[in-house]
Amino acid sequence: MEANTQLNERRLADAWEELHSHANNGNPLLADSNRMAFADPEFLFRRETRGIRFQLEMLKPDLGQAQQGIENTVVVYGSARFAAPDEAAQQLADAQARGDTNLIAQAERAVRNARYYDQARQFARLVAEHSNRQSQANRIYICTGGGPGIMEAANRGAHDAGALNIGLNITLPHEQSGNRFITPSLSYKFHYFALRKMHFMMRAKALVAFPGGFGTLDELFEVLTLVQTGKTKPVPIILFGSQFWKRLIDFEFLVEEGTISAENLGLFHYTDDPQEAWELIRAFYQL
Repeated sequence: MEANTQLNERRLADAWEELHSHANNGNPLLADSNRMAFADPEFLFRRETRGIRFQLEMLKPDLGQAQQGIENTVVVYGSARFAAPDEAAQQLADAQARGDTNLIAQAERAVRNARYYDQARQFARLVAEHSNRQSQANRIYICTGGGPGIMEAANRGAHDAGALNIGLNITLPHEQSGNRFITPSLSYKFHYFALRKMHFMMRAKALVAFPGGFGTLDELFEVLTLVQTGKTKPVPIILFGSQFWKRLIDFEFLVEEGTISAENLGLFHYTDDPQEAWELIRAFYQL
């Protein structure tokens, strides 16, 4: 019976993906008038039912996490493109064997950036080991965007410590499902970026942003704006990789130009050490 249920769920998920692709290509979705509304995917994919889909993406992860006792999280952002140290080393060895200078340069960069993967894994393990010693109500869980790279590293660090951890993945044309280190019952997939970002903040007690691209920047500035404007309570915001962040964003220039206040520089901290990142969070909450 269980196998049949899983098979039916897989077929339903595949059907939804096919319908979504069909709709995105501009093809009309014709609802079956004889189906009940909640069992009619063509109807649920209509533009007019978008609000219902919002509600579903809001409810499913919220209820699922609540049922498993997840109330407090540390959210880790960062690039999906950074490889684990052993994988980066293998890339370099393969590139050198081929003698391709472009591939060698890319692999050398991967080796340099692999330290961030290792540091994200170390940081998440520190959080998880602390959490494992707490009562259920005081536990803090690692939450990521569920993908590869830094996200995988953080989920992996919590997994190493035997702790539950969360992945909030999103459907993208070029990316995969949740990484293998997420607790299976806490691996969620989203369609809407807005709902996903809301879930990041609903339980977040801290944010640690490792080097990343557009997605990381989008998520970081969303949180900075929410805290700056008082839309959410202050939380520790840690920029991991001080050289990267200071080169990328000149916050002092924003102060000089009057686009942010000097006190806004106190909304975040730089660090290059997993232990220090965790100590900043512990100090904020007096853990």
